[in-house]
Amino acid sequence: MPDSTRDQLLRRLRDGQWLSGEQLAQELGLTRAAVAKQVAVLKQQGYLIEAAPRRGYRLQSLPDSLLPAEIRAGLVTARFGQGLISYLESTASTNQDARELAEQGAAEGSLVVAEQQTAGRGRRGRSWYSAPGVGVYLSLILRPALAASEVARLTITAAVAACEALRELSGLDVRIKWPNDLLVGQRKLGGILTEVSMDQESVSYAVVGLGLNVATGDFPPELAAIATSLRLASGRELRRAAVVRGVLERFERRYDELLNEGFAGILAEFKALSNVIGREVEVTIAGEGLRGLARDIDADGFLLLELGGGGVKRVLAGDIRPLD
Repeated sequence: MPDSTRDQLLRRLRDGQWLSGEQLAQELGLTRAAVAKQVAVLKQQGYLIEAAPRRGYRLQSLPDSLLPAEIRAGLVTARFGQGLISYLESTASTNQDARELAEQGAAEGSLVVAEQQTAGRGRRGRSWYSAPGVGVYLSLILRPALAASEVARLTITAAVAACEALRELSGLDVRIKWPNDLLVGQRKLGGILTEVSMDQESVSYAVVGLGLNVATGDFPPELAAIATSLRLASGRELRRAAVVRGVLERFERRYDELLNEGFAGILAEFKALSNVIGREVEVTIAGEGLRGLARDIDADGFLLLELGGGGVKRVLAGDIRPLD
């Protein structure tokens, strides 16, 4: 997608050097007044830009935002985040927005990001706490050549990619709680919600949503003992756009691996990053609790639960709780 004039201006300012209004006007094919107008818009978006007579403009600091220009700056992908990025200050659900775009024909790799969600969702319709300006709330549109029976592989691939990216960025021992939660210790850091539209027996499109606590400092009382953020767990300040870039880069590599090389390597990494394989757990399915040993994850992404009587139950989805 071609850069807008504002994107081109911002790219020129990123090196932090003084640039005169006349020089910028010539390079961008604008009047000096138009340059000043674009600078004013950037300031409103949170960019701290110094202006001085006879010196021009100098970028002093960047906002910690999910603006498309911040996500794309340094992004090394072929498709993910390189086309449409729909940026919203607030929305009910990025997954719902992405589904609407997908229905309209949005290309694979199109992205919806929001500074806040007012009705963020997790699995089974549960709400997701989405505080403004401190988290990553995104949804990515995919159009994979997968059969209906292979849909669970998308969530597992996304979980592995996100976990790998967060471990590298933060230095934390991030783990995956089957099938879609990201944990540090026993506290929830983020979650993944995959929704698909089927065309007979194959996937027409998929939307993979990620909710991630990045800079959250305080949680509601009901979440304070069970949730965490990258900031709280690591003591480090991570820029949210950098987190998005890391996740997109890892996810594109793992997604291409899934489509071109198969699922085996991704599944092996999922098992290595899992916090439940080999442990006694309770899985709640439709209100019924089953206890047993989380023996393995099979080639379709199902949990193999070894029951007390010796039988093994394949579980596609459920609420899982370690007992040890």
